[in-house]
Formats: sequence, structure tokens, C-alpha cells
Amino acid sequence: MRAYEFLPLTFAVYHILIALSEGRRHGYGIIQEIEAQTDGRLRMPPGTLYGAISRLVERGLIEEIETEDDERRRYYQLTALGRQVMVAEAQRLEELVNLARSKRVLPDEGGQS
Repeated sequence: MRAYEFLPLTFAVYHILIALSEGRRHGYGIIQEIEAQTDGRLRMPPGTLYGAISRLVERGLIEEIETEDDERRRYYQLTALGRQVMVAEAQRLEELVNLARSKRVLPDEGGQS
């Protein structure tokens, strides 16, 4: 399956993938990273997180991994496909921002409208 076939991603799913971009994390670690990367604007309830994680595992974008660090926690990491989808979504969003700038909806990077 090609990465673009998964697009567009929901806000929550994209943040989960970004949270896993630097390595494996357990569920609570993902929640903390999302809160940090959004300056607290997005607080993901555990039910939402684990529902999304379940779907991401089923679709092959992330995988649960075995670890000896803490047997009580489940750890997750991006798969190669998950990384491709994350990058494809970033590129899609960048294209939308560039379009908005070209139409003067947003100021250009120098602050000019």
C-alpha cells in the first residue's frame, strides 16, 4: 500500500506518529509527548489514544514491541510504512500552507502578506 492512500490523517493520529518519530514510547509517554508538542492544547484521553493505537497497529503503521524495561507497559514504535505515511502527511500539510501563502491567506515566511 502506498503512503498517500492513508491520507489525510486525523489530528490525533498525526500527533501519535510524530510522538513516535524519535523512538519507542509507551502509551502514557505518547500522551505526555503530545501534550508537550502542542503546549498543552491537545490532551488525549486514554480511550482515544488506545483506540487510535489499535487502528494504527491493524493498518501496519506502528507496532507493539517487546521490552524488558517495564513488563507492565506496552511500547510502540513506527514501522517503515508508518514513517512514510508521517512524512507524506507532513508534505501534504506543507503544500496546503504554501498554497495559503500564495493566495495571501497567510503571510509568507518573512511575515509579508
